[in-house]
Amino acid sequence: MSDQATSAAEISLAADFDTPSQADWEKEVLKVLNRRRPEGKELNIEQAYKRLTSTTVDGLEIKPLYTKDDGVEELGYPGVFPFVRGATIRDGGTTAWHVAQLHEHPNPETSKKAVLTDLERGATAVFLRVDPDALSPQDIPAVLGDVLLDLAPVYLSSATMQLEAAKALADFMAANEIDSAGMTGSFGIDPIGAAALAGTEPDLSAIAEGLELAKPFPLIKPFVVDATIYHNAGAGDVHEVAYALGVGIEYVRAMVDAGLSVDDAFSKILFRVSATTDQFATIARLRSLRGRWARVGEVLGVSESKSGATQHAITSQRVLTRDDAYVNMLRATVSTFAAAVGGAEIQTVLPFDHVAGLPTDFSRRIARNTQVLLAEESNIGRINDPAGGAWFVESLTNQISTKAWEVFQGIDAEGFVKALNDGTIKAQLDELNADRAKRLATRKLPITGVSMFPNYKEEPVSREARPDAPELKGLTPMRDAQVFEDLRDRSSKAREAGNAPKVLLACLGTRRDFGGREGFTSNLFQVGGIDTILAEGEKPEDFARQLKEADAKVAVLCSSAKVYASQGVDVAKALRDAGAETVYVAGQISELGEGGEAAVDGNVFDGMDVVELLTTTLDQMGA
Repeated sequence: MSDQATSAAEISLAADFDTPSQADWEKEVLKVLNRRRPEGKELNIEQAYKRLTSTTVDGLEIKPLYTKDDGVEELGYPGVFPFVRGATIRDGGTTAWHVAQLHEHPNPETSKKAVLTDLERGATAVFLRVDPDALSPQDIPAVLGDVLLDLAPVYLSSATMQLEAAKALADFMAANEIDSAGMTGSFGIDPIGAAALAGTEPDLSAIAEGLELAKPFPLIKPFVVDATIYHNAGAGDVHEVAYALGVGIEYVRAMVDAGLSVDDAFSKILFRVSATTDQFATIARLRSLRGRWARVGEVLGVSESKSGATQHAITSQRVLTRDDAYVNMLRATVSTFAAAVGGAEIQTVLPFDHVAGLPTDFSRRIARNTQVLLAEESNIGRINDPAGGAWFVESLTNQISTKAWEVFQGIDAEGFVKALNDGTIKAQLDELNADRAKRLATRKLPITGVSMFPNYKEEPVSREARPDAPELKGLTPMRDAQVFEDLRDRSSKAREAGNAPKVLLACLGTRRDFGGREGFTSNLFQVGGIDTILAEGEKPEDFARQLKEADAKVAVLCSSAKVYASQGVDVAKALRDAGAETVYVAGQISELGEGGEAAVDGNVFDGMDVVELLTTTLDQMGA
């Protein structure tokens, strides 16, 4: 080191800055929130906190600032009761969790090739879906023929053929010359989940059959509590945890009735959970489920070391989009990160083109490498509970745990099966879906590329279609983007028929006057695939002429309050006289001044019901 070199210890980059206090933060917040408020109408700090606090569909409170008081006194440790910080210990090895990519191509040779490619290039497990629109049970030996089962565990999923698939896998494993005592994985038997999808009575006799199939394989988890079924049907973080607990207890009781100890029963269950784009909620939910399941074990007398919940996290199908599909890569990355930080032992990342159909080699590679890069190059997999101790995460974990326990207690007295059969579960999901639909429609829950910043002229991703799935009459999987995609489909069909839906944007004044609102309004209508035509001019008749030339039925005034006050009403009347059936103003109607309410039919603004506006507009245009 030279004489002029300075050690890091001698440099303090923050030396010239005071340590900010909470009062300092509150002062700056009030400064921002009160910047344009009239004198005497300023917010106080209590009002500011209230304005900056939001709630989720489940009623979870998200505050703008968290302090030590929002954390926990004693964090505990990963790998030990109550397992909030992890049911297993990551020892710094390269396999932080099992990378188990989904394989569902109905051609067994195609699936076999894809399985081997994945295992050669980073995957460590195999996840197969067996259903009439995917693989069949008799395909399992062909698909897994070259897989080293002692190295790559197999996890099954099926909505309609669970026992058949489990038996086929058990027979195949038994026929292999490998020590069956060391094989891991899951048979994927979930009779309550299957009944929830089918709308039928759960047949818990499958529990005894599953136990019999698993006897030669002591480390296999024959049963799955598939919480993604309820998530994809509308459950939020709280209800996903509550329902997982309810189903899990039903299986424990059935296994105890079949002669198992509670310790053994707990060891036979795998939890399949969703990983969403709300990274903190996902982290907290996985932590919460482990803690609540450990509490269930404590009540039932399970040994502390046996009460950990093993979790298989899968990208939420509900958050994936068909349109602007490449954004799904970002969604998958956030979801994978959250599941990794949350401590999932197995992960499945759905390809970005999952909604479009069966994936390609490219999309499967991207999905697989998302996990590999996060685990091995970003080193996330070498850390145990990295979010532990973060006040926000601890607060969210506690909130989910408390509220989920309340929901769980409400259904546990009679049991989850009864709550499913008598419509209680569906009623709860319907309520959550109604609330979520409002948030989606007003874009309080925005979807990038779909309800916000749409690239509506982008060519959709085209993929090989899946075979037709059997019609089920139970809980219905849904996607948040569906309502917007349906609107865009209406516009596309109208465009193909020569009736392209369009809206004229009457841009008054200069770009400085109308630019912001024109951009907002264009984005708003393009969400529904509606073309926006920009019209500029100096006189009302200029806009009237352009409306006729465009043959548009709907027009929107776009400008500043100052320009609206001097020109808005006259331009609106000219547009109406030229044939506009509906005239809106971007912003507040009051900005038009006297006569404004009579001149326009309404206004467009941030926070409005976008779905209602676009539906009404397309109806008016005959789309």
